[in-house]
Amino acid sequence: MSLIKNIALVIVSPKMGWEEINLSGYPTHKVLQGGFYPLLALLAVSSFALMLYDPTAWTLSKTLMHAIVEFASYFATYFLTSYLLGGFYPEIVRTESANARLNNFIAYNLMFLVILEIFNNLLADGFSPIYFLLLYTIVIVYKGLDYLNLKDSKKIPKFVTVASALMICLPQAFRWILEKMIM
Repeated sequence: MSLIKNIALVIVSPKMGWEEINLSGYPTHKVLQGGFYPLLALLAVSSFALMLYDPTAWTLSKTLMHAIVEFASYFATYFLTSYLLGGFYPEIVRTESANARLNNFIAYNLMFLVILEIFNNLLADGFSPIYFLLLYTIVIVYKGLDYLNLKDSKKIPKFVTVASALMICLPQAFRWILEKMIM
């Protein structure tokens, strides 16, 4: 139950959320198994809501492929973002616990984006105002810098920009590539 509270706190009050995550000390595998993977499954299931709004355009096979693409795009984003941020900022991942913090940081940020995508799937409109909330990721990333122990003020703007861009753009890029491959 506390993991759900952590997700909600990060969204509602990022600074307090990251402090609570720091105190709770959940290992990465628990964050993934108890939060990220179930949200990915819910994202895939929410893709089928599109069939309710336009059953002629969204056939079962098309909707199933869309669900797989959405699941795969965020799944791949988690691992690629972890690899890239660890490579761009090796000072963040010098120890095993620091690497676990980075992975938790990425997972919580991506959980926010997955929740937005779930709500977007449940809405009937193709372009949703929910997409404007993607910019809130920048705030969540910025407030999580203390959790990562990133203190170098010269690297903060670049890290926030790179991390936010990776987490926002990579799922879109993966989705576009996968949809081109199956069409």
